[in-house]
Formats: sequence, C-alpha cells, structure tokens
Amino acid sequence: MSGWIDLQVNGYAGIDFNGPPLTDRQLIDVCQRLSDDGVQQCLPTIITDDLQLMCQRIGRIAQAIETLPEAKQVFAGIHVEGPFINPTDGYVGAHPRQHVCAPTPERIEQILDSGAGHVKMVTLAPESPHAVPAVGQLVDQGILVAAGHCDPSLAVLDQAIDAGLSLFTHLGNGCPGQLHRHDNIVQRVLSRSQQLTISFIADGHHVPLFALKNYLQVVPEDRVVIVSDAISAAGLGPGKYQLGDQCVHVDQDLAAWSADRKHFAGCATTMPQMHRLLTEKLGIGAEQLTRWMIENPARLLR
Repeated sequence: MSGWIDLQVNGYAGIDFNGPPLTDRQLIDVCQRLSDDGVQQCLPTIITDDLQLMCQRIGRIAQAIETLPEAKQVFAGIHVEGPFINPTDGYVGAHPRQHVCAPTPERIEQILDSGAGHVKMVTLAPESPHAVPAVGQLVDQGILVAAGHCDPSLAVLDQAIDAGLSLFTHLGNGCPGQLHRHDNIVQRVLSRSQQLTISFIADGHHVPLFALKNYLQVVPEDRVVIVSDAISAAGLGPGKYQLGDQCVHVDQDLAAWSADRKHFAGCATTMPQMHRLLTEKLGIGAEQLTRWMIENPARLLR
C-alpha cells in the first residue's frame, strides 16, 4: 500500500525544513524521496523558533509550492507547530522554550502572510493567552487548528472546540513522562474523541505499541490519523542529525533523542515502516490503515 498523506514532516532523507534555506535541488530531491517511499502528499512542518526565522522557512516552502512542480505535487500545504505552545517542561518537548509566545492576532497574521495562502494547519496550546480567540481567527481563514504540546483543562479544551479546534497533534507526546493518573491531557483528549481527530506517531517509541493499541480502540476509526513527525534522519538510519539548531541522536532502534537523551526529538521512522509495524505488531488490517493513513488526512485537507 502507498499513497499515504502525512500531516507532519519536519524533514526527510537528510533535508531539514527547519534549518538553513533550502535550494531548489534539495526540495526536488526530498519530494522525490517522499514519493519513492509511498507518500503522496505531506505537510512540511515548521516548528518553534525565532518568529522571523519561522516566517522565512514558511515563505521558502510556500515559494517552492508555487514554483516547483515537484513541490506542488507533494506539499499539500504547510503545518506550523508552535510557537504558540505550552513552555513548561515536558509539554514544550523538543521546541526551544525561549521562542514560545502567545498567539496574538498580529503574530498570527505575520505567519499567515509569510505562507501566502499555503499554511493549512497550525498546532497551538489552547491554554495560552489569547489562544481561544486565535482558534477562531485561524478557522475563519480556512486553517485547520490542532491542539498539541499543551495542558488545557477540560473546560478550556471545550472552549477551543467550540471556537473551531478540530484536531489534536500526536497524542501521548508533547507532554511530561509523569502525569496525574486520571486527570491528564491524554485522558481529556480521549474523552473528546467524538469531536476531535487525533494523530498518533506509530513508531513504537513515541507511544509504546501496547498503549497505542489501547488508544486506537477508543478513538472512532474516522478520527484517527497516523503521522510520521519525521525529521531529516527519516529513511537514513542511526546517527547524528539536525532539527533546526538541535543535534538529534538516532539510536539503533531508530528512536530519535534530544542531545541530553531526556526526550524524543521528532522521528526517524518512515511511513512504510510505520505501516509495517501497525500491520505486523498490532494486526491492523489494510482497510483500517487506508482510512488512517490516506482517507482521514485527505478529508482534513479538502
């Protein structure tokens, strides 16, 4: 099976979308490699950094979509993950805390302007100052809004849903390793799985496969999306790679670790490898995987 649609790709096959400006050749090559690996479309993902740098990177991807046929075919738009996230330990994840900020109307417009109409998805923390109005501002402009790297109360999560929040980014990640046993972000989001589409990283590291199996049994089939959260290491194997200014260590099991080995920093597993894990380790059938890896994300991008 191929034709996958991946809503979260930070980089791939040696190319980092969050690093120095990319050449046309690099962008053409990464599109070819994604296509070769069965990814029909994806959202290049720009993560938290200095806002000017983020806008430059967003602008470069937008320019590629408009000028390179290969990019137009593979890049379905741009996913902006941050800088409007929760800056506290665990929730901030691999994002540089010093660049986290609140989603003011001016900052949102700056990001959208840099994307020239190609920003399709924004991940933010609903509990951030101004975040609930920001959800409405983004939705009014046709942007998919996801919660992620966040810890909203159930009441705030519901307010964001009422404002148009429709997704949750990589549930089980972007949160501390130790949480309240009942009232935590995972349980709150699962309780709203009739209203939110929920994405999962299916590499066996970000969420252990036994836990992922439990989550997948709870969330309605039409509300599950598998994402790679790929970084430049994806498709290349163990070694040291860049994610923006960070050095990421990929071990022999393809787990991608921050330099201090305290948390994961993106993913080195490709969509074909995730498909294989879901099939062989969890016994997920082809029909379900088609829904989770093609049909559901495609519906979100319409």
